[in-house]
Parts: sequence; C-alpha cells; structure tokens
Amino acid sequence: MSPFVLAIVMGLLGLIFGSFIAAVTVRLPRDEEIVVTPSHCMSCGETLKPWQLVPVLSWLVQRGRCAMCGAAVSPRYILIECGAAAIGVWAALAGHEAGWVFVAATAVMGWQLLLIALIDAENFWLPDELTLPLIMTGLIGGAVIARGWPVSQIVGAVAGFSILWLLAEVYRRVRGREGLGGGDPILFAGAGAWVGWQGLPSVLLWACAAGFSIVLTLLITRRKVEMTQKLPFGTFLAIGIWLTWLYGPIGA
Repeated sequence: MSPFVLAIVMGLLGLIFGSFIAAVTVRLPRDEEIVVTPSHCMSCGETLKPWQLVPVLSWLVQRGRCAMCGAAVSPRYILIECGAAAIGVWAALAGHEAGWVFVAATAVMGWQLLLIALIDAENFWLPDELTLPLIMTGLIGGAVIARGWPVSQIVGAVAGFSILWLLAEVYRRVRGREGLGGGDPILFAGAGAWVGWQGLPSVLLWACAAGFSIVLTLLITRRKVEMTQKLPFGTFLAIGIWLTWLYGPIGA
C-alpha cells in the first residue's frame, strides 16, 4: 500500500474514532454511559439518526445545528474529528516505512493521547479508565513490534510511575499541598510503556516546553498568572509522549 493511500485510510479511520472521542469527552465527565446509550442531541435529547452521525459532513450539512430542535452544536466536535484524522495521517506518513503494525500502533496511541489530553485540559482530571489502558496498549504494542518481551517498556512503566509518584510525595511533604494530580504518575507509567525508560527524560522535556509555552503565551497576552494556578500537566505529558515516540529521545 502506497504512503498516500495509507494516509487516506488512516485519516478516514481517524474521523470515525474522532467522533467517538468527542462523545467520550462529553459523557465521561458527566458520568454518563458511553457505549450502550445512542448518540443524542445535548439540547433536546432526541436520538440522532445515522445520517446525522457522519463525521464532519453532518455538522457542515446541518450548518452546526441540531436537525430536530435547531440548537447550535459546538464546532469542538468537528475539530476533534479533524484532530483525530490528522493523527491518523501523521501516523501513516511517519511510520509507513516501518510497516502497518507500527502505523496502527502509532495511531492507537495518538487517539488515546488525544482523548486523555482533552479530558485533562477541560476538566483537570486523568481517570484511570483512560490512563491504565495506555499502559496496557503500550506493553502489547511493544511486544508485537519487538516480537518478544518488551523489557525496556516494562522497566519504563515501573520507572515512570515511581518517578512522578516520588516527586509528588516529596512536593506534598515539603509544601503541604498537592503539586501533581493522582493520575499523572499513571500517565507517566503509560509513557514508559510506550517509549521505554530511555525516552522518559525526553517526555518530561517536551512536556515542560509545552507548559512553558502556555505560561509564556499568557504573560504575552497580559493575563495574570498565579503561582498556584492549575495547569493540565497530563495534556503536556501527552504531547511529550507523542513526539518522543515519533522522533525518539532528544539527543539520541
């Protein structure tokens, strides 16, 4: 399969998974059932018909409004769908030479990270339902790609959790308050499960760079930044995991 065709296929799959991801970002924080409950309008509650669930196209045809009640539908849905499609295309173009297994693994990781990043950015929350599967898929993916025991990934998962857990514990004891959320160590374990222990420093460097860029942007736009202001560190870690997986440890 040519890289161009593979990119189209992965992009289309990304649109489908992006639609699911968008739904989860709405339902999970509300503790709503995700799999069984059919998609419905958030305003009138009416169940959406199949033709109203076509990623991107349905939103454009309906001009961003519910076909039943006319309520506005947030553009965040198509933005998430397009973001997931971009991840699929990126995975295909970056990994086609390594084979379809690597491309599939990269896309799965990217879609998981997109969901985790959105949930944390909007809710400052890293649920175990999302972070624990990242560890599992990382270890499985590592075993399939390596065709053997993913020793580096196993060590990375243990090291990733231990490092951030210890940092959080030290910060709590020294400052008397929480500095990291409880889900951050588990997410960092997921980082180790994907990039191995060798990639953990790079994940942290990318995450810190992403966080610094946000703070710098707030300062440039003259918004007040408090020392106690919360930042979605899980979102920054997700960026670091993605870049480290694709381009390897910094300096390697």
